[in-house]
Amino acid sequence: MQSGVRVCVSTAALLAPFCRGCRSRARSLPGRSFSCSPRQTSRWNSQETCNPALPRDNPRVLITGGLGQLGVGLAQMLRKQYGTENVILSDIKKPPPHVFSSGPFVYADVLDYKHLRELIVNNRITWLVHYSALLSAVGEANVALARKINITGLHNVLDLALENCLRLFVPSTIGAFGPSSPRDPAPDLCVQRPRTIYGVSKVHGELMGEYLHHKYGLDFRCLRYPGVISANTQPGGGTTDYAVQIFHDALSTGHHECYLRPDTRLPMMHISDCHRATVEFMQAPECQLSLRTYNIAAMSFTPEEVAKEIRKHLPHLKVTYNPDSVRQTIADSWPVRFDDSNARRDWGWAPDFALEELVADMLSSIRDKRTNEGLSVS
Repeated sequence: MQSGVRVCVSTAALLAPFCRGCRSRARSLPGRSFSCSPRQTSRWNSQETCNPALPRDNPRVLITGGLGQLGVGLAQMLRKQYGTENVILSDIKKPPPHVFSSGPFVYADVLDYKHLRELIVNNRITWLVHYSALLSAVGEANVALARKINITGLHNVLDLALENCLRLFVPSTIGAFGPSSPRDPAPDLCVQRPRTIYGVSKVHGELMGEYLHHKYGLDFRCLRYPGVISANTQPGGGTTDYAVQIFHDALSTGHHECYLRPDTRLPMMHISDCHRATVEFMQAPECQLSLRTYNIAAMSFTPEEVAKEIRKHLPHLKVTYNPDSVRQTIADSWPVRFDDSNARRDWGWAPDFALEELVADMLSSIRDKRTNEGLSVS
Protein backbone atom coordinates (compact mmCIF):
# COMPACT_ATOMS: atom_id res chain seq x y z
CA MET A 1 0.00 0.00 0.00
CA GLN A 2 1.33 3.41 -0.90
CA SER A 3 2.35 5.45 2.13
CA GLY A 4 0.03 8.32 2.99
CA VAL A 5 -2.91 7.06 0.89
CA ARG A 6 -6.15 6.28 2.70
CA VAL A 7 -8.25 3.41 1.42
CA CYS A 8 -11.84 2.45 2.16
CA VAL A 9 -12.18 0.03 5.04
CA SER A 10 -14.21 -3.16 4.91
CA THR A 11 -17.75 -3.53 6.20
CA ALA A 12 -16.44 -5.38 9.24
CA ALA A 13 -14.23 -2.46 10.09
CA LEU A 14 -17.33 -0.27 10.34
CA LEU A 15 -17.99 -1.86 13.68
CA ALA A 16 -15.03 0.09 15.09
CA PRO A 17 -14.14 3.56 13.73
CA PHE A 18 -16.77 4.37 11.08
CA CYS A 19 -15.02 7.33 9.54
CA ARG A 20 -11.47 6.55 8.58
CA GLY A 21 -10.85 7.64 5.03
CA CYS A 22 -13.60 9.13 5.60
CA ARG A 23 -15.35 7.79 8.76
CA SER A 24 -15.40 9.14 12.30
CA ARG A 25 -16.33 7.85 15.73
CA ALA A 26 -19.80 9.07 16.58
CA ARG A 27 -18.89 9.49 20.22
CA SER A 28 -16.00 11.82 19.35
CA LEU A 29 -18.35 14.57 18.12
CA PRO A 30 -20.87 15.07 20.95
CA GLY A 31 -24.30 16.42 20.16
CA ARG A 32 -24.27 15.31 16.53
CA SER A 33 -25.97 12.19 15.19
CA PHE A 34 -24.01 10.35 12.50
CA SER A 35 -24.65 7.47 10.18
CA CYS A 36 -22.43 5.98 7.52
CA SER A 37 -22.58 3.01 5.20
CA PRO A 38 -20.05 1.42 2.84
CA ARG A 39 -21.83 2.98 -0.15
CA GLN A 40 -21.52 6.42 1.45
CA THR A 41 -17.74 6.38 1.36
CA SER A 42 -16.53 8.96 -1.16
CA ARG A 43 -14.32 7.68 -3.91
CA TRP A 44 -12.58 11.05 -3.73
CA ASN A 45 -10.98 9.90 -0.48
CA SER A 46 -9.91 6.49 -1.72
CA GLN A 47 -6.84 5.01 -3.32
CA GLU A 48 -8.30 5.25 -6.80
CA THR A 49 -7.63 9.00 -6.78
CA CYS A 50 -3.97 8.05 -7.20
CA ASN A 51 -4.71 6.19 -10.45
CA PRO A 52 -5.98 8.63 -13.11
CA ALA A 53 -6.67 5.72 -15.49
CA LEU A 54 -9.60 4.55 -13.37
CA PRO A 55 -13.06 5.91 -14.31
CA ARG A 56 -14.55 8.51 -11.98
CA ASP A 57 -17.98 10.04 -11.59
CA ASN A 58 -18.20 13.81 -11.76
CA PRO A 59 -18.16 15.41 -8.31
CA ARG A 60 -21.29 17.05 -6.94
CA VAL A 61 -20.16 20.43 -5.62
CA LEU A 62 -21.71 22.81 -3.08
CA ILE A 63 -20.17 26.28 -2.67
CA THR A 64 -21.06 28.24 0.48
CA GLY A 65 -20.77 32.03 0.51
CA GLY A 66 -21.12 31.82 -3.25
CA LEU A 67 -22.02 35.46 -3.90
CA GLY A 68 -18.75 36.82 -2.55
CA GLN A 69 -15.72 37.67 -4.66
CA LEU A 70 -14.81 34.10 -5.56
CA GLY A 71 -17.88 31.87 -5.68
CA VAL A 72 -19.52 32.79 -8.99
CA GLY A 73 -16.32 32.55 -11.03
CA LEU A 74 -15.33 29.25 -9.44
CA ALA A 75 -18.80 27.86 -10.16
CA GLN A 76 -18.47 28.85 -13.81
CA MET A 77 -15.13 27.06 -14.11
CA LEU A 78 -16.38 23.92 -12.36
CA ARG A 79 -19.59 23.85 -14.40
CA LYS A 80 -17.60 23.88 -17.64
CA GLN A 81 -15.75 20.78 -16.48
CA TYR A 82 -18.39 18.84 -14.58
CA GLY A 83 -21.75 20.07 -15.88
CA THR A 84 -24.02 22.92 -14.79
CA GLU A 85 -26.30 20.80 -12.61
CA ASN A 86 -23.38 19.32 -10.66
CA VAL A 87 -22.30 22.65 -9.13
CA ILE A 88 -24.61 24.40 -6.65
CA LEU A 89 -24.00 27.96 -5.49
CA SER A 90 -25.39 29.02 -2.13
CA ASP A 91 -25.56 32.14 0.01
CA ILE A 92 -27.89 33.99 2.38
CA LYS A 93 -28.39 36.85 -0.12
CA LYS A 94 -30.63 37.07 -3.15
CA PRO A 95 -28.59 36.37 -6.30
CA PRO A 96 -28.63 38.78 -9.24
CA PRO A 97 -30.60 37.54 -12.26
CA HIS A 98 -27.56 36.49 -14.31
CA VAL A 99 -26.28 34.32 -11.44
CA PHE A 100 -29.68 32.77 -10.76
CA SER A 101 -30.15 31.88 -14.41
CA SER A 102 -26.64 30.47 -14.88
CA GLY A 103 -27.11 27.35 -12.76
CA PRO A 104 -28.42 25.90 -9.48
CA PHE A 105 -28.61 28.34 -6.58
CA VAL A 106 -29.96 27.66 -3.08
CA TYR A 107 -30.27 29.55 0.18
CA ALA A 108 -27.79 28.24 2.75
CA ASP A 109 -26.81 29.69 6.11
CA VAL A 110 -23.65 27.99 7.40
CA LEU A 111 -24.88 28.57 10.95
CA ASP A 112 -27.94 26.38 10.27
CA TYR A 113 -26.48 22.92 10.64
CA LYS A 114 -29.69 21.00 10.00
CA HIS A 115 -30.53 22.81 6.76
CA LEU A 116 -26.95 22.53 5.50
CA ARG A 117 -27.07 18.81 6.22
CA GLU A 118 -30.30 18.46 4.23
CA LEU A 119 -28.72 20.24 1.25
CA ILE A 120 -25.70 17.92 1.30
CA VAL A 121 -27.77 14.76 1.60
CA ASN A 122 -30.57 15.70 -0.81
CA ASN A 123 -28.13 16.86 -3.51
CA ARG A 124 -25.64 13.99 -3.05
CA ILE A 125 -22.77 16.44 -2.51
CA THR A 126 -19.24 15.01 -2.73
CA TRP A 127 -17.16 18.23 -2.79
CA LEU A 128 -17.78 21.16 -0.46
CA VAL A 129 -16.12 24.55 -1.07
CA HIS A 130 -16.52 26.73 2.02
CA TYR A 131 -16.24 30.41 1.09
CA SER A 132 -18.47 31.88 3.82
CA ALA A 133 -16.43 34.31 5.94
CA LEU A 134 -16.13 37.89 7.13
CA LEU A 135 -12.90 39.42 5.81
CA SER A 136 -10.15 41.18 7.74
CA ALA A 137 -11.27 44.81 8.07
CA VAL A 138 -14.98 43.97 8.35
CA GLY A 139 -14.22 41.29 10.93
CA GLU A 140 -12.34 43.75 13.14
CA ALA A 141 -15.40 46.01 13.11
CA ASN A 142 -17.67 43.16 14.28
CA VAL A 143 -15.64 40.55 16.13
CA ALA A 144 -18.64 38.71 17.57
CA LEU A 145 -20.21 38.17 14.15
CA ALA A 146 -16.85 37.22 12.63
CA ARG A 147 -16.31 34.65 15.37
CA LYS A 148 -19.74 33.20 14.75
CA ILE A 149 -19.47 32.95 10.95
CA ASN A 150 -15.76 32.17 10.65
CA ILE A 151 -15.49 29.66 13.49
CA THR A 152 -18.96 28.28 14.33
CA GLY A 153 -19.85 28.08 10.64
CA LEU A 154 -16.55 26.34 9.94
CA HIS A 155 -17.23 23.71 12.60
CA ASN A 156 -20.61 22.96 11.06
CA VAL A 157 -18.93 22.42 7.70
CA LEU A 158 -16.14 20.28 9.16
CA ASP A 159 -18.63 18.03 10.96
CA LEU A 160 -20.78 17.63 7.87
CA ALA A 161 -17.78 16.87 5.66
CA LEU A 162 -16.68 14.21 8.13
CA GLU A 163 -20.14 12.71 8.42
CA ASN A 164 -20.74 12.61 4.66
CA CYS A 165 -17.24 11.70 3.49
CA LEU A 166 -16.76 14.90 1.49
CA ARG A 167 -13.70 16.42 -0.08
CA LEU A 168 -13.62 19.76 1.72
CA PHE A 169 -11.91 22.94 0.53
CA VAL A 170 -11.55 25.83 2.99
CA PRO A 171 -9.49 28.82 1.81
CA SER A 172 -6.99 30.45 4.10
CA THR A 173 -5.27 33.74 3.57
CA ILE A 174 -2.26 35.99 3.77
CA GLY A 175 -3.99 37.15 6.97
CA ALA A 176 -3.19 33.83 8.68
CA PHE A 177 0.30 35.23 9.35
CA GLY A 178 1.28 37.77 11.99
CA PRO A 179 4.09 40.19 12.87
CA SER A 180 6.31 37.40 14.24
CA SER A 181 6.03 35.35 11.02
CA PRO A 182 8.80 35.31 8.40
CA ARG A 183 7.78 37.98 5.91
CA ASP A 184 10.00 37.67 2.84
CA PRO A 185 9.11 35.02 1.99
CA ALA A 186 6.61 33.33 4.30
CA PRO A 187 6.94 29.52 4.05
CA ASP A 188 4.11 27.01 4.38
CA LEU A 189 5.19 25.97 7.88
CA CYS A 190 6.27 28.67 10.31
CA VAL A 191 5.15 30.73 13.30
CA GLN A 192 1.84 32.42 12.41
CA ARG A 193 0.14 34.15 15.37
CA PRO A 194 -2.11 36.60 13.47
CA ARG A 195 -3.62 39.63 15.21
CA THR A 196 -7.03 39.84 13.54
CA ILE A 197 -10.09 37.73 14.22
CA TYR A 198 -10.09 36.85 10.51
CA GLY A 199 -6.52 35.57 10.70
CA VAL A 200 -7.10 33.74 13.98
CA SER A 201 -10.16 32.00 12.56
CA LYS A 202 -8.20 30.96 9.46
CA VAL A 203 -5.34 29.46 11.48
CA HIS A 204 -7.97 27.67 13.55
CA GLY A 205 -9.47 26.30 10.35
CA GLU A 206 -6.09 25.15 9.02
CA LEU A 207 -5.29 23.30 12.24
CA MET A 208 -8.75 21.77 12.70
CA GLY A 209 -8.75 20.50 9.12
CA GLU A 210 -5.29 19.01 9.50
CA TYR A 211 -6.26 17.42 12.82
CA LEU A 212 -9.38 15.81 11.38
CA HIS A 213 -7.39 14.62 8.38
CA HIS A 214 -4.76 12.90 10.47
CA LYS A 215 -7.17 11.52 13.09
CA TYR A 216 -10.12 10.48 10.93
CA GLY A 217 -8.99 10.69 7.31
CA LEU A 218 -11.02 13.77 6.35
CA ASP A 219 -9.98 14.88 2.85
CA PHE A 220 -9.37 18.47 3.93
CA ARG A 221 -7.67 20.86 1.49
CA CYS A 222 -6.68 24.47 2.06
CA LEU A 223 -4.89 27.15 0.04
CA ARG A 224 -3.57 30.38 1.51
CA TYR A 225 -4.76 32.97 -0.99
CA PRO A 226 -2.86 36.23 -1.48
CA GLY A 227 -4.85 39.38 -2.22
CA VAL A 228 -7.23 38.40 -5.05
CA ILE A 229 -7.90 40.95 -7.79
CA SER A 230 -11.10 40.75 -9.84
CA ALA A 231 -12.99 43.06 -12.19
CA ASN A 232 -16.34 41.36 -11.64
CA THR A 233 -16.98 41.96 -7.95
CA GLN A 234 -16.78 45.04 -5.77
CA PRO A 235 -14.30 45.16 -2.87
CA GLY A 236 -15.67 43.32 0.15
CA GLY A 237 -13.88 44.68 3.22
CA GLY A 238 -10.40 43.21 2.88
CA THR A 239 -7.09 44.94 3.51
CA THR A 240 -5.91 44.32 -0.07
CA ASP A 241 -9.08 45.80 -1.62
CA TYR A 242 -7.28 48.96 -2.74
CA ALA A 243 -5.74 46.83 -5.51
CA VAL A 244 -9.24 46.37 -6.96
CA GLN A 245 -10.65 49.82 -6.22
CA ILE A 246 -7.74 51.62 -7.88
CA PHE A 247 -8.76 50.21 -11.29
CA HIS A 248 -12.38 51.31 -10.89
CA ASP A 249 -11.27 54.79 -9.79
CA ALA A 250 -8.75 55.05 -12.63
CA LEU A 251 -11.52 54.51 -15.20
CA SER A 252 -14.25 56.52 -13.45
CA THR A 253 -12.77 59.63 -11.78
CA GLY A 254 -9.06 59.33 -12.59
CA HIS A 255 -8.26 59.71 -8.87
CA HIS A 256 -7.68 57.08 -6.20
CA GLU A 257 -7.17 57.71 -2.49
CA CYS A 258 -5.20 54.79 -1.08
CA TYR A 259 -5.61 53.72 2.56
CA LEU A 260 -2.13 52.14 2.63
CA ARG A 261 1.32 53.71 2.39
CA PRO A 262 2.76 53.78 -1.14
CA ASP A 263 5.54 51.31 -0.19
CA THR A 264 3.29 48.64 1.38
CA ARG A 265 4.23 45.44 -0.44
CA LEU A 266 1.79 42.51 -0.37
CA PRO A 267 1.30 39.28 -2.35
CA MET A 268 -1.42 39.51 -5.01
CA MET A 269 -3.06 37.27 -7.61
CA HIS A 270 -5.43 37.60 -10.56
CA ILE A 271 -8.74 35.91 -9.86
CA SER A 272 -8.37 33.60 -12.88
CA ASP A 273 -5.19 32.18 -11.38
CA CYS A 274 -6.94 31.86 -8.02
CA HIS A 275 -9.82 29.86 -9.52
CA ARG A 276 -7.51 27.67 -11.55
CA ALA A 277 -5.31 26.95 -8.54
CA THR A 278 -8.37 25.94 -6.52
CA VAL A 279 -9.69 23.58 -9.19
CA GLU A 280 -6.29 22.01 -9.88
CA PHE A 281 -5.72 21.53 -6.16
CA MET A 282 -9.12 19.90 -5.69
CA GLN A 283 -8.42 17.60 -8.62
CA ALA A 284 -4.94 16.59 -7.42
CA PRO A 285 -4.67 12.95 -6.30
CA GLU A 286 -4.43 12.78 -2.54
CA CYS A 287 -1.23 10.74 -2.76
CA GLN A 288 0.55 13.76 -4.30
CA LEU A 289 -0.15 16.04 -1.35
CA SER A 290 2.56 16.34 1.29
CA LEU A 291 0.59 19.07 3.10
CA ARG A 292 -3.05 19.90 3.73
CA THR A 293 -2.46 23.67 3.55
CA TYR A 294 -0.35 25.31 0.85
CA ASN A 295 0.73 28.85 0.00
CA ILE A 296 0.09 29.92 -3.59
CA ALA A 297 1.78 32.95 -5.12
CA ALA A 298 1.78 34.93 -8.34
CA MET A 299 3.24 38.43 -7.77
CA SER A 300 3.96 40.95 -5.05
CA PHE A 301 3.61 44.71 -5.47
CA THR A 302 3.08 48.03 -3.69
CA PRO A 303 0.38 50.66 -4.34
CA GLU A 304 3.04 52.81 -5.96
CA GLU A 305 4.08 50.03 -8.34
CA VAL A 306 0.56 49.15 -9.48
CA ALA A 307 -0.22 52.86 -9.99
CA LYS A 308 2.92 53.19 -12.13
CA GLU A 309 1.82 50.24 -14.29
CA ILE A 310 -1.70 51.66 -14.67
CA ARG A 311 -0.25 55.00 -15.82
CA LYS A 312 1.28 53.22 -18.80
CA HIS A 313 -2.34 52.92 -20.01
CA LEU A 314 -3.91 55.93 -18.24
CA PRO A 315 -1.24 58.62 -17.73
CA HIS A 316 -3.73 60.96 -16.03
CA LEU A 317 -4.23 58.72 -12.97
CA LYS A 318 -3.68 60.61 -9.73
CA VAL A 319 -3.11 58.68 -6.48
CA THR A 320 -3.07 60.24 -3.02
CA TYR A 321 -2.22 58.39 0.16
CA ASN A 322 -4.21 58.61 3.38
CA PRO A 323 -3.19 55.55 5.44
CA ASP A 324 -5.94 54.08 7.57
CA SER A 325 -4.47 53.02 10.90
CA VAL A 326 -6.45 49.77 11.14
CA ARG A 327 -5.73 48.49 7.63
CA GLN A 328 -2.13 49.72 7.63
CA THR A 329 -1.43 47.91 10.90
CA ILE A 330 -2.94 44.74 9.47
CA ALA A 331 -0.93 45.03 6.25
CA ASP A 332 2.31 45.65 8.16
CA SER A 333 1.81 42.35 10.00
CA TRP A 334 1.44 40.32 6.79
CA PRO A 335 4.09 38.71 4.58
CA VAL A 336 5.70 40.61 1.74
CA ARG A 337 5.92 37.44 -0.38
CA PHE A 338 4.72 33.83 -0.23
CA ASP A 339 6.99 30.83 -0.71
CA ASP A 340 4.84 28.46 -2.79
CA SER A 341 7.57 25.99 -3.75
CA ASN A 342 5.69 23.05 -2.17
CA ALA A 343 2.58 23.71 -4.28
CA ARG A 344 4.71 23.95 -7.42
CA ARG A 345 6.48 20.69 -6.60
CA ASP A 346 3.56 18.59 -5.31
CA TRP A 347 0.75 19.39 -7.73
CA GLY A 348 2.29 21.56 -10.43
CA TRP A 349 1.05 25.02 -9.47
CA ALA A 350 2.20 27.89 -11.72
CA PRO A 351 0.50 31.30 -12.25
CA ASP A 352 -0.34 32.77 -15.66
CA PHE A 353 -0.63 36.47 -14.70
CA ALA A 354 2.22 38.79 -13.74
CA LEU A 355 1.64 42.48 -12.90
CA GLU A 356 1.76 43.67 -16.52
CA GLU A 357 -0.85 41.12 -17.67
CA LEU A 358 -3.02 41.73 -14.61
CA VAL A 359 -3.20 45.49 -15.16
CA ALA A 360 -3.98 45.16 -18.86
CA ASP A 361 -6.73 42.61 -18.20
CA MET A 362 -8.32 44.57 -15.33
CA LEU A 363 -8.47 47.82 -17.29
CA SER A 364 -9.91 46.09 -20.35
CA SER A 365 -12.53 44.19 -18.33
CA ILE A 366 -13.68 47.18 -16.26
CA ARG A 367 -13.75 49.46 -19.31
CA ASP A 368 -15.98 46.97 -21.15
CA LYS A 369 -18.21 46.58 -18.10
CA ARG A 370 -18.67 50.34 -17.66
CA THR A 371 -19.38 50.78 -21.37
CA ASN A 372 -22.01 48.01 -21.33
CA GLU A 373 -23.67 49.64 -18.29
CA GLY A 374 -23.74 53.04 -19.99
CA LEU A 375 -21.23 54.57 -17.60
CA SER A 376 -18.56 57.06 -18.61
CA VAL A 377 -14.92 56.04 -18.90
CA SER A 378 -12.24 58.44 -17.76
